[in-house]
Amino acid sequence: MTTAPSPIRISIVDDYEIVVAGVAALLAPYSDRVVVVELDSRVPTISDVDLVLYDTFGQVQGHDLDIEDLLQASTARVVIFSWNVQSDLVAASLAAGAAGYISKALSAPEIVTALERIHSGKVELPPAGKPEDVISGNWPGREHGLSPRESEILALITQGLSNQEIADRSYLSINSIKTYIRSAYRKIGVTRRAQAVIWGINHGFEPDRSRTVEPNSW
Repeated sequence: MTTAPSPIRISIVDDYEIVVAGVAALLAPYSDRVVVVELDSRVPTISDVDLVLYDTFGQVQGHDLDIEDLLQASTARVVIFSWNVQSDLVAASLAAGAAGYISKALSAPEIVTALERIHSGKVELPPAGKPEDVISGNWPGREHGLSPRESEILALITQGLSNQEIADRSYLSINSIKTYIRSAYRKIGVTRRAQAVIWGINHGFEPDRSRTVEPNSW
């Protein structure tokens, strides 16, 4: 009798608790194939996992990735989960030590299949293109009508980054940043950066620090 393979054990990492919880909810129906062991916001993974799924919302990317910091003493491999799929960014992430790169434009079943392929040793790359209409999971500000991009820009504004720093972090042009800022400001009813920072602080746009280890994952 053939024994079914054990599900892949993963942790989900991002600075925002709502983001990691959203990804976990997305994967929950597939717990026979992928089990979420730990959710981490600004803390390293401590559980024994196979893969660390690194959501890039508001995070450093590409050459700036610190894979060793993400893994600490773990032997897990890091998988990037992002809506930024420019070929140079993907290549830089792999050069930094990522084991694979998954686009947020994929459906939940496709994400699970991609994780399985990476776990089996294959290098998973995103399809060509720049998907803007995401997508998977959750993000701060979604209930206020903010798109993922608008929310990410507002999160980085709340963190105190300049427009140029935001462009570098999100791999967008300055003009694109300004466009997202204008549309986000309209949606939240502010006109100045200081007002946007206050709004962001009051609506969950400051990074979290938390760790949740799932009690039924052992």
